[in-house]
Amino acid sequence: MTYFDLTSATTPAALSVGGLVDYIKAVLEDDPTLRQVWVVGEVSSANSHAKGLFFTLTDPDTGAAINAVAWRSQQARLTTLPAVGEQVIALGTVKVYPQRSSYQLTVWQVLPSGDGLKALRYRQLRQRLAAEGLFDPEFKRSLPALPQTIAVVSSPQAAAWGDIQRSLRHHHPGLQVLFSPATVQGDSAPASIVAAIDRVAADGRAEVLILARGGGASEDLECFDDERVVRAVANCPIPVVTGIGHQRDESLADLAADLCAHTPTAAAIAAVPALTDLIDAHHQRVALLKTLTAEHLLDAQSHVHRLSQRLLRTRLDQRVQQQQLHLKQLKRRLVQGVQVELRQASDRTAALRSHLMTLDPDTVVRRGYALVRDEADQLVTQAQSTTPGQTLQIQLAQGHLTVQVTQVHSPPE
Repeated sequence: MTYFDLTSATTPAALSVGGLVDYIKAVLEDDPTLRQVWVVGEVSSANSHAKGLFFTLTDPDTGAAINAVAWRSQQARLTTLPAVGEQVIALGTVKVYPQRSSYQLTVWQVLPSGDGLKALRYRQLRQRLAAEGLFDPEFKRSLPALPQTIAVVSSPQAAAWGDIQRSLRHHHPGLQVLFSPATVQGDSAPASIVAAIDRVAADGRAEVLILARGGGASEDLECFDDERVVRAVANCPIPVVTGIGHQRDESLADLAADLCAHTPTAAAIAAVPALTDLIDAHHQRVALLKTLTAEHLLDAQSHVHRLSQRLLRTRLDQRVQQQQLHLKQLKRRLVQGVQVELRQASDRTAALRSHLMTLDPDTVVRRGYALVRDEADQLVTQAQSTTPGQTLQIQLAQGHLTVQVTQVHSPPE
């Protein structure tokens, strides 16, 4: 035990209440850790006020408690509102109030704790991937009608792989199956599943892929909500069928797959058609083809019978006589038409001949006129175009004259 002598000159100076509170305020509010601190606790009380939401966070193990406030202006930004009895994670800063000599946590953000935080992260990832279009139905691919080779991604030890093998042997024997093993549980599962899908894509033989697991607890199936697995399913070059075998809500891998079958057996049945169904469908098509062929032959026979009846009702000799009479009428009309055309052409020819006769120079000469031509054999129609001494040819009705111009007379004014 330590004793102090109050009369001693070495006794430390006393602090005022305000000084002590200010010192505590400075220590707490200047501490970098307390300026932005995450606090996990249970909401033991919550009161909504005009200024904000006042609540208390309590440690269930120790009973320790701290008052907190989310101001009205900040509440719209909170991921979740504190409610009594809920485990939450609060982000805030420690503030000291000197008048009350108290402190509280001024909260900026509140997140659900434990399973609630997982659910929040799940919702956020689902919303982000949905915004990218990874779950859009319009991008879902149709499964091949009759695949020859399929791939299976699952654990070699999982019951799902055995269920798929039995289903395929019974459902569609003779199918080629490629197995790409993967770990489907635990921290290493996402990377293992992605690698298994990549192996199938690189191999290139499979036409459809089955991603399967035989159910399990929610925490065992978290790998199928991993973003890496979801993107590998969405980006797989061939259609993907999931058969994860769980009864809870669909995983993100289910949403990204082209078909979600929920169980490994259902996935195997959905991936390929049943051989018995194909055989039945073939027999149905054969029966339908026979029926259609018989109906077509029956229709053809009925048509031939109707034509035969028409021939019996119509006498061919009468049809021939009618056609011959029609031909005679056409021939008579043709001859008449040709005769009319010839007569009209003869009349036109005679008129043209008469008109040409009136224009023929020889005809004019025969009426007592003469044609005068110069040395160039050009017609002379004006006296002024000749000169004394020029030789001219005169054509008469009978014979020609060669004359020489002795004098040129101008026409009277």
